[in-house]
Amino acid sequence: MILYGGIALGVLVLYVIITYNRLIGIKNRVLEAWSGIDVQLKKRYDLIPNLVNTVKGYASHESGTLEKVIQARNMAVTASKSGSISDQVQAENVLAGSLRGLFAVAESYPDLKANASFLELQAALSDIKEELQNARRFYNALVRDSNTAIEVFPANIIAGIFNFQKFTFFEITDDAERKNPVVQF
Repeated sequence: MILYGGIALGVLVLYVIITYNRLIGIKNRVLEAWSGIDVQLKKRYDLIPNLVNTVKGYASHESGTLEKVIQARNMAVTASKSGSISDQVQAENVLAGSLRGLFAVAESYPDLKANASFLELQAALSDIKEELQNARRFYNALVRDSNTAIEVFPANIIAGIFNFQKFTFFEITDDAERKNPVVQF
């Protein structure tokens, strides 16, 4: 009888160890995916001041839009240093909206749209945006896997004991980004 109790206890301890290690592995993959997003965001942060300065030379009276972009960039940089993924996601959505405003301003200046520096910066920003989309997709898939692993029974008991937390998805909160673009000929 004691032998069966010892075997059951050993199996339970083994299950707890295996589940804990699996949850740690998933958590670390999510954090690694987030660092991939972080790298792309830092590239974008470094690019934005050059873009703003290029636009400033052509559209100096659009200072309100330029200031909004710089404020949004600074907010996003601050959020990236805070360590909170949800704060950074919010700041990134604000930054994306302000960048759309900047490109809307650029549309009004044909000389700016033809400027080689502006075109290079715009292309680099577009490349970063595509890489960021891929990194977000990968991150969100791992967040889904992590959150599922934390919520399923009986792993949810072990996740609760060791205080595993759900991760936040990187979602679009700006309705303007969800709309289909209008193409006119």
